[in-house]
Amino acid sequence: MAEDDTAHPPTDTPPPGDPASGPGRPRRRRRWLMITAGVVAFLLVAIGALLWIAYRKLDDNIQTDSATDRLLARLEAERPSRTAGAKGAENILLIGSDDRSGSNATYGGEQGTQRSDTTILLHLAADRKHATAVSIPRDVMVSVPACEKPDGTRSRAGLMQFNWAFETGGPACSIRTVEQLSGIRIDHYVILDFHGFKSMVDAIGGVEVCVPQPIHDKDAKLDLPAGRQTLHGEQALGYVRARESLGDGSDTQRMGRQQQFLAALIRKVQSQGVLLNPARLWPLLDAATSSVKADGGLSSLGALYDLTQDLRGIPSADVVFLTAPRRPYRYDSDRDEFVQPQTTQLFTALRDDRPVAVRPPASAASSAPSPGAAAGATPGPGSATGPASDGAVALPASPSAVASPTFEGRTADTDACAPH
Repeated sequence: MAEDDTAHPPTDTPPPGDPASGPGRPRRRRRWLMITAGVVAFLLVAIGALLWIAYRKLDDNIQTDSATDRLLARLEAERPSRTAGAKGAENILLIGSDDRSGSNATYGGEQGTQRSDTTILLHLAADRKHATAVSIPRDVMVSVPACEKPDGTRSRAGLMQFNWAFETGGPACSIRTVEQLSGIRIDHYVILDFHGFKSMVDAIGGVEVCVPQPIHDKDAKLDLPAGRQTLHGEQALGYVRARESLGDGSDTQRMGRQQQFLAALIRKVQSQGVLLNPARLWPLLDAATSSVKADGGLSSLGALYDLTQDLRGIPSADVVFLTAPRRPYRYDSDRDEFVQPQTTQLFTALRDDRPVAVRPPASAASSAPSPGAAAGATPGPGSATGPASDGAVALPASPSAVASPTFEGRTADTDACAPH
């Protein structure tokens, strides 16, 4: 018997009364599409508003030091110019202040005064393929120029230890002193105090360091066994600031610990655990922008972001840390003086945007320099035989006059716990 083709309607035709049939179906589909589009548009607007609010908050956190900008602008004629081979490079002075006012009052000391507890000259190469961070000893004797004081009076130029420049005339005086002794143009500066340092370390979940020997220091609030340790705010601050109770008690070893800590911090921030984790990245950005005071050219979130991107793009093996070559001051062993010709060679290399070669620091027993030897550098060619009588660095007449030696230092990829 033949199958009746009229018994079943075509499968692609909705049966009579089906809700999906008729003119109502396209209208419902359009309504759902409009609702979905409206929800997506609302979410995009809301996210954009939240991002803008967040950006404005972070941007407003940053303090601009307009007073220092004005002082430096008035003294433009006295400042060094950039060499032809260093166009595009940037030199940033990082100043760790020991200010005891506000949230830093818990650290004692006299309020209302401050010195540069730590000063680092950071050089970013024009091609952004390498960076050099040079610690300037706070006790090194240098020629400090006449500077304008906060009360409007002017100090006298004279020979004094470097960190007095900051106390005398603030960051403008420190910048002019560094420019005078190095011949390097300082493009930007950043000031970070104790509280800001702790906040940044806590924001990224601490920083891992290597402790060669157990540390028990009540003043620094440190009680650490030997080996790898993850340090958080207060402990991290004590670790980078402690001096007399650790190692041989020298400022040289303290600067070495600071450099190791900064190298470890760079590795931590470059890791995906921070940069790709909003729960870690936001506190870091908030702490960083709330903690720094900078010049007008660097006191915006966009400028700081560009700076961090520049640093992030440099391989850690090409980020170099070292201390300007120094030795005990001939007239006072509690002070330092620069060693020549190595100090001139170092600053000349940076001024001409050339990489600086480093080797691992020598042991404490073998690192004490003889009176005529350079501390922290393998001697290279040069005509200078010692520091200038006023503590200033004697700069060569031409870049080719002095070649760069290999300095004691470390790169950011160095594992402090690994045997050398």
